Amino acid sequence: MTDGFPAPVAVANAPLAATVTRVAELAGKMGRDLNKVFDLRRLSEASGVPADVVRSLLDGRPVVEPCLQTRFLQRLDLLRRTRLKPNGRRYTQQEIADGAGMSRQQAGALINGDRRPTMEHCDAIQRFFGVHAGFLTAHDAEALTDALLRTEQQLLQDYAVRTRETVPAPAASTGDPLARLLQNHGVRGIAWRAAQLPSDKHRDKVTEWLDMLLESVKPNE
Repeated sequence: MTDGFPAPVAVANAPLAATVTRVAELAGKMGRDLNKVFDLRRLSEASGVPADVVRSLLDGRPVVEPCLQTRFLQRLDLLRRTRLKPNGRRYTQQEIADGAGMSRQQAGALINGDRRPTMEHCDAIQRFFGVHAGFLTAHDAEALTDALLRTEQQLLQDYAVRTRETVPAPAASTGDPLARLLQNHGVRGIAWRAAQLPSDKHRDKVTEWLDMLLESVKPNE
């Protein structure tokens, strides 16, 4: 393995393993470069998990889960390095404090690791940087799984656009279930709706259903 992800491997965490397999299979169907789909730097920035830990998780190697404060400090540091101001500079402690509705002293203590973060602190900082809930606190495998689920949603949207452009309109009348789906609902619309569901469990059900549909219409080899 180099800087990307050349092929599916045995991932130890079950939800992560299932997500990796689905993303790899979907990317393969679309002819996407798996090194780009599973780019370590991109996944690290999307999940907050250090790139070397992303690599270990994808390789199926055991990792030591950091404590909550260590995760918070790692991911806050990543946010400050990667979510920059329009002028390319980092946000100052005062700007973070103002945007998160806390004092400069509070922000400084959190950034320097002198104070343990509360959920309210995490929520406020996540909103300031425009990242999803749980970015600063989720366990590494969970955070990486969530980032890959968002990759999967984007791939599904791209797949829907490509399929809609290539499937002839009359096919819907021939009993082709995929064509009927595209005509009546659109996979892109389903993907958008899935993104609004309240939990990964609900989204997994939608994904399983789509996988079964795609498998059912796969051309016979």
